[in-house]
Amino acid sequence: SALVTSNEPEKAHKLIPQLRHFLRYSLDSDPAIMNSLQQEIEALMLYLDIERTRFGDRLTLEFDIDEQAKPAQVPSLLLQPLVENSIKYAISANENGGAIRLKAVVKQGDLQLQLTDTGPGKVSNQPAPRTGRRVGLHNTLQRLKTLYNEAYTFDIALRPSGGLKIDIHIPFDQV
Repeated sequence: SALVTSNEPEKAHKLIPQLRHFLRYSLDSDPAIMNSLQQEIEALMLYLDIERTRFGDRLTLEFDIDEQAKPAQVPSLLLQPLVENSIKYAISANENGGAIRLKAVVKQGDLQLQLTDTGPGKVSNQPAPRTGRRVGLHNTLQRLKTLYNEAYTFDIALRPSGGLKIDIHIPFDQV
């Protein structure tokens, strides 16, 4: 809607099919279903294509996915709400945008995922606290608890250089 009213119909026309593909995927995804990490990244890219239309060069994405990690089974839409928080609280809050990084490796029988962002670009030495409803974060934690009981870790921390770092370790399983 904002693209149409701001006289950017070309971007709006590009965004509509992207939105349709992502909505179809998210509506068809059962939270109890497991997908390969590769499939999850492909779904995440549907969402990020929409955000790249919004932010253009202001959004930098860096993925470092080990080949061994790609077939790992993960809960559907595990990463999207976490990346959405990064977009909302880090990228859109900084007029220069920022970067989101995703790293995945398999170590010691676990799939280790690390998601970082560059933060909102505050100039003070103290990182700004992130506020909001945190529904996506809460739902992600509940799903991990339900699926893995105590066999997972989820750590979230502010980075000294600014931004947020989320580390998730879940048992490595593949089809």
